[in-house]
Amino acid sequence: MQTQKRTIYSWALYDWANSAYATTVIAGFFPLFFKAYYSAEADATISTVHLGFANSISSFIIVLVAPLLGAIADANSLKKRFLFIFSYLGILMSAAMSFVGHGEWQIAIFIYVLGNIGFMGSNTFYDALLQSVSTKKNVDFISGLGYALGYLGGGTLFSINVWMLQDFAFFGLNSEADAIKVSFVSVAIWWALFSLPLLLFVKEEQKSEKKSAFALRDGYVRLKNTFLKVRELKHLTLFLAAYWLYIDGVDTIIQMAVDYGMALGFDPKNLILALLIVQFVGFPATLILTRLAQSWNTKKMIYICISVYLLIVIWATTMREVSEFYILAIMIAIVQGSTQALSRSYYSKMIPKECSAEFFGFYNFIGKFAAILGPLLVAVVALFTQNSRLAIASISLLFLLGAILLFFVDETKGEKELSDALSDLV
Repeated sequence: MQTQKRTIYSWALYDWANSAYATTVIAGFFPLFFKAYYSAEADATISTVHLGFANSISSFIIVLVAPLLGAIADANSLKKRFLFIFSYLGILMSAAMSFVGHGEWQIAIFIYVLGNIGFMGSNTFYDALLQSVSTKKNVDFISGLGYALGYLGGGTLFSINVWMLQDFAFFGLNSEADAIKVSFVSVAIWWALFSLPLLLFVKEEQKSEKKSAFALRDGYVRLKNTFLKVRELKHLTLFLAAYWLYIDGVDTIIQMAVDYGMALGFDPKNLILALLIVQFVGFPATLILTRLAQSWNTKKMIYICISVYLLIVIWATTMREVSEFYILAIMIAIVQGSTQALSRSYYSKMIPKECSAEFFGFYNFIGKFAAILGPLLVAVVALFTQNSRLAIASISLLFLLGAILLFFVDETKGEKELSDALSDLV
């Protein structure tokens, strides 16, 4: 029992480790530093274009390689190895950001793209190890534990980094630029240090057969065959379609919340505070809701989260004061991690353990493309109505459509379909 708990917490602690990159680098300091330092001489619009392309390129590369590498990892028991290859790519790139000089935006973008590939790639294999540390009975809570620790870990280091930026002299630094560079190094150290428990204590089941010398070829054949089979799986396909819609709504709210707050005239400092609120409220909220799902019903809890998101959208359209924005942040924090965690655990119940990395490659493929429709919908509505409140309200369509498709998903039938269809692959 003690060994099992150590394995579970070692796996979950990886989310504590790499969420520092998501908060401090991706959401926090890199976009700010890129405009003010790395591309200080460039037009603000051009620097935004460069940053947008960097995010798109890194996501596109992961979309292309994750399912194939997942197939290779499953066939040759390489999930942990691939996880740490990608992890240490991200760790090294995070540290390397501190050595990029003023105006060297091309080098900064190149390093950032590689860092994002490391971060997103490692998450595919981290997700795939969920089945190695859980059972169907406790998978909801364990998945939620990972997201909860991610909120707490990312929020803790981000808080320290914000303090370092605001009071750099206290830390013996000469400028805000030095504070941000030190923050990038702190992310690398944090990520490397807290990923060690997973490396040491999480065991990956090894294949009994000898590893193939033609891993790439075999991985491609396996991926092709599985893709053909997945198209025949009604309930798994329905879930992925539902997930694509409602997670698009979740991601759109994450992406547009700060921009919407600025459009309403709120001070940027209030928006940063709201981001910190999400991190620290998200920790206990995710633990509580995923624990409830474990003892109740995963699908019903996802429905509750979607319902809360609909209330969030309605609230956002009527919001006037910054205090209401803080309430909105708390509401988002309550369901954001739970929606992501429960979707991951629900999906894991419908896929075979022997193909987990491959199937989570598909899952993350859907997740990466889930940031397209929502922002486009908001932009089109805003363009035609010239009303930011109506634009935000349009996000409710994604949650409603996702909930309708989710209604037709039957986990038990999905498991049987998968067992029948993949019997010749596993």
